[in-house]
Amino acid sequence: MNAFAQVRAARKARRIPQLLFGLVGYGAAVMLLVQSGLGAASWNVLTEGTAKSLGISFGWATNLISLLVLIAWIPLRELPGLGTLLNVAIVGFAADATAAVLPNPHGPLADIGYLGLGLVALAFFDALYLGAQFGSGPRDGIMTGLVRLTHLPIAIVRTGIEVAVAGVGWLLGGTVGVGTVLIALCMGPLVGCFLPLVAVSLPAAPAHTRHSR
Repeated sequence: MNAFAQVRAARKARRIPQLLFGLVGYGAAVMLLVQSGLGAASWNVLTEGTAKSLGISFGWATNLISLLVLIAWIPLRELPGLGTLLNVAIVGFAADATAAVLPNPHGPLADIGYLGLGLVALAFFDALYLGAQFGSGPRDGIMTGLVRLTHLPIAIVRTGIEVAVAGVGWLLGGTVGVGTVLIALCMGPLVGCFLPLVAVSLPAAPAHTRHSR
């Protein structure tokens, strides 16, 4: 669906709160992983490596990668939606708000707890906002586009992306930790597990609105 079809589609009373809750939770989960100190997600490794290689700030590197990722949507025939725009607007704010109230972990057990909780939360909230069917975030659009074109399971596609992104980021000088490896290997299977449970089913479009074959 394009952005207009996503907004016009049914069940908005559930889909809009689910989208917003998913994005806020996703930002909070990102900060849990960062605070664990055991390794950030693959895309953050790539952002750090890009910033070091180009001599720019982490924020500018994030914007540059987001732009390049959105350009990569074109050959994948992905359609941006409300969720794509709100992803950019909400996730960073939610992460900053979480950092302001989240206590620093003390000791290895707390670090591991933050990592484990952050990983499961990241996958769950990722699936939650994707399941609202308002479009993918810039980076998730790569996953959904490849799943649609290759017909491979979400787990395989997501894991492949996470490993590839972390590898490129590491080669560029980004920091890889045990958490990075764990996230790269586990995000695909976890998102694939959660998504069928939270995806909102929408009624089929009326016959007169479909393209004729």
